[in-house]
Amino acid sequence: MAHTHKHEHKIWQMSQEQKKAIAQSTRELRTAEEEFEAAFKVLKKYPKRVTFFGSARLSPHYKSYQWAHDFAADLSDDGFAILSGGGGGIMEASNRGAFDEQHVSIGFNITLPHEQHLNPYTTDSLTFNFFFTRKVMMTFYSHGFVCFPGGFGTLDEFFEIITLIQTHKMPRVPVILVGKKFWKPLDKFIRRHMLKTGLISRGDQRLYVITDDLRYARKLINEDYEK
Repeated sequence: MAHTHKHEHKIWQMSQEQKKAIAQSTRELRTAEEEFEAAFKVLKKYPKRVTFFGSARLSPHYKSYQWAHDFAADLSDDGFAILSGGGGGIMEASNRGAFDEQHVSIGFNITLPHEQHLNPYTTDSLTFNFFFTRKVMMTFYSHGFVCFPGGFGTLDEFFEIITLIQTHKMPRVPVILVGKKFWKPLDKFIRRHMLKTGLISRGDQRLYVITDDLRYARKLINEDYEK
């Protein structure tokens, strides 16, 4: 005669806490889908775009802020909509560059507990609740990416982009790293510890360009777009 355990006849039921957690997850998924839809509506209006990344902590006193402003102004004159995370620092500088030229300046902001207010230099904007939806939409079919010095978020965006290009999940477009002093040590690490040991393939180190020459960077983005 087979032995029967007492718990085999019990019907498992979710606790109230588990039910609440599932309901909350469902609501968040629905909200994320709505964020994608809203962002697509914004981007559809501006099919020619360049996305700027960089620290929110760099004030107008920093050279990087001035460079981001001027570079964004030049690219907006070339017909590109300028897209940033909508916050301060480099994001503000790039939006401001396009705004001052009376061109399209998009801010994809995010709700955070202690920071990140939309800067006043956007002509179109959207506030996200989720980092993943915001990240997808900031990289969706941009014709170029410009990274200025920044923290973990900036590095996260940079590596995300070159990974997507490396794995052919998105088209190859210019990825410009502005600021040799900041980016060269990272480039050295990539070449010495990743390329040399075969952790990346030969040629992967050319998925990005490091420069302080904004005219050269502008030329790269425009030539690639025309091509």
